[in-house]
Order: sequence, then structure tokens, then C-alpha cells
Amino acid sequence: MKDYKTRVLLVEDEDVARKTLSFYLNTIFDEVVVACDGQEASKVFKKDFDEDRIFDLVLTDLKMPNKDGISMIDDIRELVPNQRFIIVSAHKNEDDLLKLINLRVLGYFVKPLNIDNMMEMLKKAKEEVLADNAVTDVQETLITLNRRYTYDIKTDKLYNQESIVKLSKKELDILKVLIDNLGEVVPVEKFKQDVWNDINTNDSAFRTVMKRLKDKVKEDDFIISHKGYGYIIEKQLKK
Repeated sequence: MKDYKTRVLLVEDEDVARKTLSFYLNTIFDEVVVACDGQEASKVFKKDFDEDRIFDLVLTDLKMPNKDGISMIDDIRELVPNQRFIIVSAHKNEDDLLKLINLRVLGYFVKPLNIDNMMEMLKKAKEEVLADNAVTDVQETLITLNRRYTYDIKTDKLYNQESIVKLSKKELDILKVLIDNLGEVVPVEKFKQDVWNDINTNDSAFRTVMKRLKDKVKEDDFIISHKGYGYIIEKQLKK
């Protein structure tokens, strides 16, 4: 798994509570961004979202000036429906609890805080974030070529189910050209240029390596020939 950096948005209008929570959050998470009310938090979240930066957790008060926590949560969920939240409030309000019941609220803490309970919840939240990210990483690095073969773009390894398919350098280079152009027919000239660095490479040299590669995946060949033009690996439809 890549070195994932966890991010938290803290939304709290009380100075003392904001400083205290920020301190504890920084002992667990990699980056903590602070907002003083729901209005500021909505703007910060939207700005980061537009820049493809997400918050793994939003820890927020509910009763705040300018925009309350519930309204802010509504804003955020329009952008990220499955956003994680932890609520910190001066009191538990039954109406607020009913509004939050269908949201991804990991915990609801009443001030004054029990720090031990809060830290335990924060650690669990981080574990969940990292676990989710680990699954995403695996899904993003493995490309399904068909029912039998997969390709790991991180390690440049071709798998026949659980077994690694041993490829020569030229065979792997041809496969990588196909993977880089997944779903597109790759002309023979492009293979010559990208693999041999010479568009005038002899046709028989290319055909020999391509045949060896196709022989190694013959159990369920995923490389489709378009005679007179080139080759393609078709994209698999996601189930």
C-alpha cells in the first residue's frame, strides 16, 4: 500500500475546545485543517473537493454561528455522500440524533469530553480509513484482462490466476504497450517504435515476439489481432 496521508477537518467555534481537539487530532492524523464554523467549513471542504483533495473524517460541533453543523453536514454530503463524521456537542439533542441517524456518524460525544473514549474512537476511525484505502490501492493496481488473467501495473507482473506468467523483456514491453492503450487497437508501427525504438524494425522480429507472448496466454488469450492493422486488449466491463 502506498504511504497514505490521512486528513481531518475540525469544525469548532469555541477557542479552547478547538485548540484541545486540534492537539489530540494531530497526535493521530497526518493533517488537521481547522474551521471556526459551519460556513467556513463548507467553503474549505468544497475548495479541497474541487482540487481533488478529500477529508477522511470531519469532526464537528453542531451549534455554531453563521451555519450550524447539521446544515454544514448537508452541504458536505451533497459532494461526498459517504463522508465520515464524528460529532462533538455541548448536549445531546433528540432532534439532532434523528437527523443524524442515517448519516455516516462514527461517534457522538458530549462536552466535557472523555478524552480516553474520544482517542479510542479517533484511532478506530483512522484504522477504518487506512483499511478502506488499502482495498482501493489493490483495486487500482490490478487490471482484469479476462476471467483468467490479471496484470499488476505497480509490479509489472502478469498473473494466470495465482501464478506469475514469466515473460521476456520484449514480451513484457509489448504487453505494457497494450496495457497503456487498453481498449484501443495498437498499430504494429507503434510496437516497433515503443519496444524497439525503431519503426523500421523487421516485421518478422515483431511477429516472433508477439507469437511467443500469445502462446504464453493461450489458455485464455486476451490479445486480439486486427489483421493488417494491429492488436488490442479489450476493456472488461465492471460487474
